[in-house]
Amino acid sequence: MEAPVILLSRLPLIALAGAVVAALAACETPPPRPTFPELTWTHLQPFSLDVAEIEITSDYLPPLAAPHVEHLFPTPPLRAAERWARDRLRAAGGQGRAVVVIADARVIETKLAGSGGLTGLFTTEQAERYDAAVEVVIEIRSDRGYLDGRVRARAERSLTVPEDLTLNEREQVWFELVEALMADLNAELEANIQEHLQRFLM
Repeated sequence: MEAPVILLSRLPLIALAGAVVAALAACETPPPRPTFPELTWTHLQPFSLDVAEIEITSDYLPPLAAPHVEHLFPTPPLRAAERWARDRLRAAGGQGRAVVVIADARVIETKLAGSGGLTGLFTTEQAERYDAAVEVVIEIRSDRGYLDGRVRARAERSLTVPEDLTLNEREQVWFELVEALMADLNAELEANIQEHLQRFLM
């Protein structure tokens, strides 16, 4: 008696191979999220002010909704501005206070229109623009609340990013944007404090 012949269809095998490949692809580990250093200014000489205390407050409330995107940043401008005040200002007097008000700390995302057609099909185009701004006011007030001195500084930066940016690359761009923005603000505040709050420096 002849042994039975078993015929195997190739279609189930191909389907099985496809399922295995799909399963392996699904199990691939995504690239690790980048870690970013904390933006600090402890390497710079702090300003010792003739006040008994320093108060840090914010007039800016992040909307947490588009087109605002600052809350998605590794280091939002608001947090960076607060850290600047803690690192660069020291209370060294016996009375009065310095009030640091963060008036603005926004980043707006704007979608850019592509060129379309064949040009857009074969060209990596700029897809979004980010407009960042941070503004800080420093007031010197007496114990009675009188305004004795005041400086204001504002910095603005903008950049565009290409359409093929990965999430990790986008976060790196966001971090560098805030880093550059705060460097501008720090330089402006340094100059203004030296010029307008000189009599309060110790």
